[in-house]
Amino acid sequence: MIGRVYAVTGSAVVITAAQDLVENSPADDKPVELIGWHIGQNSDAGDAQEELLQITVIRGHTSSGSGGSSVTPAPLNPNDAAAGFAAEINNTTIASAGTTATLFASAWNVRAGSDVWLPEDVRPRASQANTTLVVRMSAPADSITVNFVFWFRELN
Repeated sequence: MIGRVYAVTGSAVVITAAQDLVENSPADDKPVELIGWHIGQNSDAGDAQEELLQITVIRGHTSSGSGGSSVTPAPLNPNDAAAGFAAEINNTTIASAGTTATLFASAWNVRAGSDVWLPEDVRPRASQANTTLVVRMSAPADSITVNFVFWFRELN
């Protein structure tokens, strides 16, 4: 597949509520696909703190989330151009409105982490016409400190 791959990361992020871990807004004529992710945490290590959190990938929100921060996607190949898409992480007010489609739904055990690699034919994709592609996490029972990376391919 033609395109460039970018990492969108968050480090030592304290999470206390449901949020969009990442929001991707594709650029004009540059659709994106979500290749995979790694999510881990380093604050809840004991059996009594174990919990399962829902992870969903949703396409099509027309109102961006807020409360997080914009990040610059990092090209995996240092010779690649800057990403055309805009990325935000940790929006505590989740994206809303629009005609949405849930493209992936699962759960991750906070003690085990979540490593997901999506085969080419089932990768969630979005274009500028779809407005956004978000990965949403349900609320933890208590505060957790999370590290993550989401890999996106920007298609030519």
